[in-house]
Amino acid sequence: MPTTGERFERAVSIMARLRGPGGCPWDREQTFDSIKPYTLEEAYEVLEAIDSRDWDELTGELGDLLLQVLFYAQMAKDQGTFSIDEVLDRLSKKLVDRHPHVFGDVKAETSSEVLRNWEALKAEEKRKGRNADAGKTAGTEKDGGAAESVLAGISSAMPALLEAHKLSSRAARVGFDWPNVDGLFEKLHEETEELREQLRDFPAPGPRPGGPDVAGAGRQQTPEDLRERLEDEVGDMLFVLVNIARYLSLDPESALRKTNRKFKRRFHWMEEQLRASGRSPREATADELESLWQQSKEQERGNR
Repeated sequence: MPTTGERFERAVSIMARLRGPGGCPWDREQTFDSIKPYTLEEAYEVLEAIDSRDWDELTGELGDLLLQVLFYAQMAKDQGTFSIDEVLDRLSKKLVDRHPHVFGDVKAETSSEVLRNWEALKAEEKRKGRNADAGKTAGTEKDGGAAESVLAGISSAMPALLEAHKLSSRAARVGFDWPNVDGLFEKLHEETEELREQLRDFPAPGPRPGGPDVAGAGRQQTPEDLRERLEDEVGDMLFVLVNIARYLSLDPESALRKTNRKFKRRFHWMEEQLRASGRSPREATADELESLWQQSKEQERGNR
């Protein structure tokens, strides 16, 4: 029976073979940029398998995600930048260095203490990195440099809900937070009222749901300045909702994915009922669709 290390080395060697002379033409043509969309896709498929509690599927999806790591590392080795060895070395060092409460003599009895230590260690690593690059002490107010932002390192390329969650979490760690959840609901009410205030400038007869036209053809045209104001207010409301999720220790991205799946499940049930009578949703009235929607909810409750 091969060891874990032997299995890993085999996967690395297979990737090298695919990228090497006489390997796969498609694999040989790929670049860091061309692989990026697949990496994101594989990460979401991992999340989907976890949400579905499909452990057999998760095994395959984690393999696909690991393939992305091996692919990037092999491409880097091909161009002489780094190899999978450097990736593993840095990972192991990071895990040890950032867990001094496990591998050292630092005390951390709770998850919150672990997170505080983690953030302090990351900040220290970045400070040392800047000093090494500059060849002198820098990066602190005491030394006359600009202190790094609490929000540094949060990528704007991640999904907006996740970015909002990380931004608000970082700010909360330094005390910039609501004292209780009631304050968040008051803020949500405030943002709702501000959105309603902006809607007073909406051209008559007011906002209407989009019709069946493709790509929004035939919809009302909103003045650009009003559209930007409405976008700001909707964004503010979403940010508050993300904070409510954070306050309740919930992942907003996961919560919305679950709601999306619930909506799909119920809508598919509605379609099945209409299909049985030889119709589609477009051929049903709004009242019929609402009635079917309520029935789909009741049907789900009955199956629990």
